[in-house]
Amino acid sequence: GHPEIFPLVLTTKTQEIFNCRVDDDVTEENSFKIIKKMDIIQDLETRANTSDFYPVRKVVQEYPGEELLLVFDAKFQYGQNFYIVASEEAKENLLKPPETAEKEEDIEETLDPFKPLVPRPWVSLGSEKEVEEEYVKDNVTKIKFKISRVRRKFGAPIAFTDKNASDGTDGYVECTSYEDKTFSIKMLEKDVGLQIVPKVRETSTQTKWTYPKNAATQYCPRQLSEEEKAESLSSEKLKEFLTSVCLRVEIALQQNEIMNAFFDDWKALAEDKSSSDGKPDVYLKAHQSFTNQQYLKDRTISCICWHPTASGIIAVSARQQLSYEEQLKLSNKSRLHQSVILLWSFSDPVRPQLILECPEDIYCFQFSPSDPNIIAAGCINGQVVLWDVSQHGEKLQKEKPVADEVVDSDSEATAAAEVTKVSPLSIIFEKSQHAEPPLVKYCAVSSIEYSHKKPVTDIQWLPGHFEDNQNRGENCLQLVTCSPDCSILFWDIPAIEHHQKPLSGVPDTSKHLDLSWKPLIKISLHERDTNTEYGPIRIILRELHYRYKTSGKAKSLSAIKTPAKESPYTEMSSSSSKNLEVLENISTNFFVGNEDGVIVFSDWKMKTDIHTAKPTQKYSLHTETINTLQRSPFFKDTFLSIGGQNFAIWKEGVANGPILQSSCSAGRYTAGQWSLARPGVFFIGRDDGNIDIWDLLKKTHEPSHFQNISKSVITFISPWTASPEQNFLAVSDNLGVLHVLEICQTLSHPASNE
Repeated sequence: GHPEIFPLVLTTKTQEIFNCRVDDDVTEENSFKIIKKMDIIQDLETRANTSDFYPVRKVVQEYPGEELLLVFDAKFQYGQNFYIVASEEAKENLLKPPETAEKEEDIEETLDPFKPLVPRPWVSLGSEKEVEEEYVKDNVTKIKFKISRVRRKFGAPIAFTDKNASDGTDGYVECTSYEDKTFSIKMLEKDVGLQIVPKVRETSTQTKWTYPKNAATQYCPRQLSEEEKAESLSSEKLKEFLTSVCLRVEIALQQNEIMNAFFDDWKALAEDKSSSDGKPDVYLKAHQSFTNQQYLKDRTISCICWHPTASGIIAVSARQQLSYEEQLKLSNKSRLHQSVILLWSFSDPVRPQLILECPEDIYCFQFSPSDPNIIAAGCINGQVVLWDVSQHGEKLQKEKPVADEVVDSDSEATAAAEVTKVSPLSIIFEKSQHAEPPLVKYCAVSSIEYSHKKPVTDIQWLPGHFEDNQNRGENCLQLVTCSPDCSILFWDIPAIEHHQKPLSGVPDTSKHLDLSWKPLIKISLHERDTNTEYGPIRIILRELHYRYKTSGKAKSLSAIKTPAKESPYTEMSSSSSKNLEVLENISTNFFVGNEDGVIVFSDWKMKTDIHTAKPTQKYSLHTETINTLQRSPFFKDTFLSIGGQNFAIWKEGVANGPILQSSCSAGRYTAGQWSLARPGVFFIGRDDGNIDIWDLLKKTHEPSHFQNISKSVITFISPWTASPEQNFLAVSDNLGVLHVLEICQTLSHPASNE
């Protein structure tokens, strides 16, 4: 008649697990035990079908509350020694009976005074805590005493006599309440003398002595007859001897071809200009450092560029201190910090010379090689921005020549003139010490709709190889950008008539901001068969010589216009270019490195669907994003890739992989650049603030030297040659500090035939 009650048989082991032991934890008078539901489920998972709760596992799992009531059935009213209550209402009724029943019992007790009193279970109201607080508890560790006597004295007769306790050492024993510190004293030092005597053994031996004596031998030369000579010359033994000698001579001649036996090692030793003052021959000397609390505080430097013509001018851009994944998430959000490009001079390391205003954080930028007044940059939101700083040319004047001095012909004046050496970095700028640097606004920005959807990670100017040089000259008026959105965009810039005027066809920013700039060509990188996308991070293009034939004259890519209502990208089959024909012998190869560490070598040709063909070669060597992909300044078919914990050197035409691949380093590589002075040297920045200097002529398995530059992550590296005797290396870190280091002479002068 009680469907909420389920009898159970609990073994002794289960009673110990749940603390419900009979006559200890539960009795006939106090038969209730509260058990948590999770403890029963844990026991079912641990012991499975051997658990005593296995027959009622569904009841436990479906029980709505967190605690179940277990009752000890001492009289076996329901057939077992325990039963479980599977209802909250029945649980409350058993733990707290209705008040009416208590009142009726009280009335019956008052009406029947002769009824014996029945003891009720004691209900705790907290008084036992007060009793426990009054208890005297032992807080001090008890000291143990051990009293012993010799075994032979057990049972011996005892005779008691009077004795003074101070007469004997063992006559009085005091049992103190504390430990005697003088009871056990450790021996700290002990003098021990040992004498080691070797074992002596006598032995003897007998030797024979032969006395010296003079001796002489007489011999005569062996004379061969003519027949014996002919027989010896024709013997097989002589032929074998001559054959072996000829082989050795041939090997010696081959060795002479491999190694010059007449090489003057003493003369070649002078090429290694190692210092003799105790300093290492390979080092980077701190020259200057640049930072700005207003624009670079709590920001990381994303790109460094040296001015192509003005000596000692360096430009940097900064962005927020975010990881690569956070940059992609925030690329479409508004910026909370003013983004600028700062142009510094060696003559004034405190105040920038120019400040270029940016619509968003800049990820990369480049000066135009043909016109350094034009600067192009890629934003973190995918747009491309242009500046024209020709109106501020007085801030970036070229180096003034040192005035010629009249020197006497005497030896002292000549020696003094030779000692006095003028630094090639003595740049003179017309500036005011208290004037603020001018803020230059951008003159053009690309359309958001047709720009990249993710940050522009690399930007390059295309060289101007055109036949119609009268209209456009040799200026670099085309750009190429790449982004992790799996696209490469070619941009065309209108011709610039004069440096004092803004870009032709682009209105001044102060009047109207032009957001209609669209790319000329778009390349989408993906494999059609597998739908695999390649998000380019860095790009290397071959020497592009793209020309399109028209009626007798050649036009560049920028001369091709697209109808306004059609796609902004150039298509080979469109009506605007149906009379154009691509010239032959044109290289369309390019290299890209993506965010997955994959190097892709591909060949793009204009298609009607604006997609490239399937990549010809793909290499997965790097474990993280490719942060550096740079062509060697000495070998145009060799380039360097850096990403993750290793780097690789590639050569065009070698299809089986890189020609040199490094092992994984302990830290991450974050930046890298080739040396501009030595073909076999390049620099790599790490996440621990060190610069690894790799000299392939000395070592190829590890860097030949490393030097700590900063306590933060190295973000960008850019070399610059001031003169044949002076080379610099610009290094930026994650703290917004630009370090300019002077490269030592060992890394500035290449060896013979390097």
